[in-house]
Amino acid sequence: MEILKWVLLFLALFLLGNRASATVFTLQNSCTFTIWPGTITGNGPNLADGGFVLPPGSSKSFSAPPGWSGRFWTRTGCNFDDSGTGRCTTGDCGPLKCTGGGVPPVSLAEFTLNGAGGQDFYDVSLVDGYNVGIGVKPTGGTGNCQFAGCQSDLNQSCPPELQVVDSGKVVACKSACAAFNTDKYCCTGESGSPLTCSPTAYSQMFKSACPRAYSYAYDDASSTCTCSGTDYLITFCPAGGN
Repeated sequence: MEILKWVLLFLALFLLGNRASATVFTLQNSCTFTIWPGTITGNGPNLADGGFVLPPGSSKSFSAPPGWSGRFWTRTGCNFDDSGTGRCTTGDCGPLKCTGGGVPPVSLAEFTLNGAGGQDFYDVSLVDGYNVGIGVKPTGGTGNCQFAGCQSDLNQSCPPELQVVDSGKVVACKSACAAFNTDKYCCTGESGSPLTCSPTAYSQMFKSACPRAYSYAYDDASSTCTCSGTDYLITFCPAGGN
């Protein structure tokens, strides 16, 4: 009986420790339309089965273990049948439960949990273009723990050469790399390092509208955020941006 008591105590402490160290992500839809968030994992388990539907004003929470890394984004204009087969106008990843990343142009929230010294690293990236505004807000935690995101509706200010139009409406804004596919805009080839790839007029336009988001591949200094011991609220269309 004494051994059983200690075994049960150990299990209880183990489970409590795992629960305490898990990070809770809450995805909130503040858009005026239904969205279909997608998730993809770089390290660790697949979260929320890869994707789900999220009506306006609703939210969904799930947890990730230490060491997890991955991305969140959302799809728009989706039509799925009862089996989860279908397509989306932006951010498409195949079925309702994504098996890969979202097709650009798409706004991304990126995370690496407990990457070094107990810190999480996170950012919102427009390197692959923009479809919907995203805001990432740590809840609790210690360290810098700043807001990351894009609260502007870039579809309203997207230049014609970057626009993705569906049914007469701009639904996404391409990156200059996707639009022109040159070393200068893609930070490849002769422009494949921080020393040779500089901001362009297009990335500066993104940065001016969304100063707390990645605007091009080497925009690390002003775009990567850190926090320790926190949960995260990820809001689509923060502050009514879309």
